[in-house]
Amino acid sequence: MKSKDVKALTREELAQKFNEALKTNDPEQVAQAMADMAEGIQNEIMERAQSVANIEQLDAQALSSRGLRQLTSSEKKYYEKLIEAMKSDNPKQALSSLEVTMPETIIEDVFEDLRREHPLLAAINFQNTTYVTEWILSKNGKQKAKWGAITAEVTKELEGEFEKMNMTLNSLTAWLPVAKSMLDLGAQWLDSYVREVLKDAIYCGLEEAIVAGTGIDMPIGMMKDLSASKTEEEAYPDKTAVKITRFDAQQYGGVIAKLALSRNNRPRKVAGVIMVVNPVDYFAKVMPATTVQRPDGTFANDVLPYPTTVIQCEEVPAGKAVVGIADKYFMGMGTSKDGVIEYDDSYKFLQRERVYAAFLYGNGKPLDNNAFTVLDISALEPMVYVVETGTKEVVVEKTAWTEEELNALTVDKIKGLAAYKGYEITKTVKAEVIAEFLAAQEAAEQE
Repeated sequence: MKSKDVKALTREELAQKFNEALKTNDPEQVAQAMADMAEGIQNEIMERAQSVANIEQLDAQALSSRGLRQLTSSEKKYYEKLIEAMKSDNPKQALSSLEVTMPETIIEDVFEDLRREHPLLAAINFQNTTYVTEWILSKNGKQKAKWGAITAEVTKELEGEFEKMNMTLNSLTAWLPVAKSMLDLGAQWLDSYVREVLKDAIYCGLEEAIVAGTGIDMPIGMMKDLSASKTEEEAYPDKTAVKITRFDAQQYGGVIAKLALSRNNRPRKVAGVIMVVNPVDYFAKVMPATTVQRPDGTFANDVLPYPTTVIQCEEVPAGKAVVGIADKYFMGMGTSKDGVIEYDDSYKFLQRERVYAAFLYGNGKPLDNNAFTVLDISALEPMVYVVETGTKEVVVEKTAWTEEELNALTVDKIKGLAAYKGYEITKTVKAEVIAEFLAAQEAAEQE
């Protein structure tokens, strides 16, 4: 894509094109889209830089408002050396022999921004694994203490409670085209550029992996069946979706009950869950099914029978939703000790003299197969107003109510029903409230 075309697109549009390229599995398309997205960020930062006469005179608040931060001494030293290497006649050689490595604080800051800006990453167990190549995971979250002598049988049982995850199994590459004018801006502006590119690249790559990752050259997603029979070369299949028509206590409680069993079918506490759904389905299905109008006429959204955080995510397929225990999904990302940014000449980008690549490594998976359930919400019905008449429950639909039925209700319930149907009730005496309700109902039928 030509530079003028990149400038015409917003950052969100460039990120969307990168997401689309990732789905093609074409390395050249991915590299090109990544470089376009990075160039868009670079243009954005350079425009911000033009409004600043002297960066040294800005305080922390002024820096933050421009996407900058005060660098530590090690960070400043790293970027100064990086700029020196990038300006050299042979940047590939200069970067390979760089005496300093990227400080961990830079990646930590990227992770903090990701958690703050993206609810899905904030909810799961998202870790900066730094230089660690293997991560030890507890399979069941907690283990009972063992009384008695430490025998071989006990040791074997305890070993079975943990697993090692190879953190270098999957790599994520972010391409950074760097103009000479960007290098001339100095360490703080280059830091802003590097962090913004890493942040966008990581999130675009991770969202799909966390939700629907196949396990082939990428993490294993929440939707996948870890117990399915497969070969190492095959992708993990999706779990069979549980059909749900209403988010009432009975149906939703059944969903939570499945999460309350660990991988060994031992009961576990579930303090709260997340529901991940694509934005279209959220507004067309989930919102109508979880929104109730209060007696005062205002609305309450995301009303569910159990504490649930609803997260919109484009990677969830239409007609599906994922419900699970957020901290039972582990995603770790880190870097190599040898360095993060290298000169890259594997792809020739039009009108770009120097392109660099930032390498990160990571892996992720649900900690057990019961931690997440896939729901089929294709037939999900809107929320209805349920009231008790003394002998039975009445589900409010768009039907008329008789005086006898209203007499069986309390005044508060009649007012709640009126609010649900959009009737204004001003009276307080029950007989007058019923009369006002019936009059409003008749007027509504004649409209």
